[in-house]
Amino acid sequence: MNFDKELDARGLNCPLPILRTKKSLAELSTGQILKISATDPGAVKDFQAFAKQTGNELLSSAQNDAEFVFFMKKK
Repeated sequence: MNFDKELDARGLNCPLPILRTKKSLAELSTGQILKISATDPGAVKDFQAFAKQTGNELLSSAQNDAEFVFFMKKK
């Protein structure tokens, strides 16, 4: 999937991946896509809740071994 910015949140625990995502999304324009890599197992539920609360669209969520990759589209 194409993306406009990438955020490496690997090694960070809740709530840091979400806080860094919020900051990165603020730097994007509406419709742009942020790719986030994280290792916190709680990140899956956190990103689902974050998308609901903020209106940003969680385009995909995938797990590759102990790493999670999310694509989020800024509203």
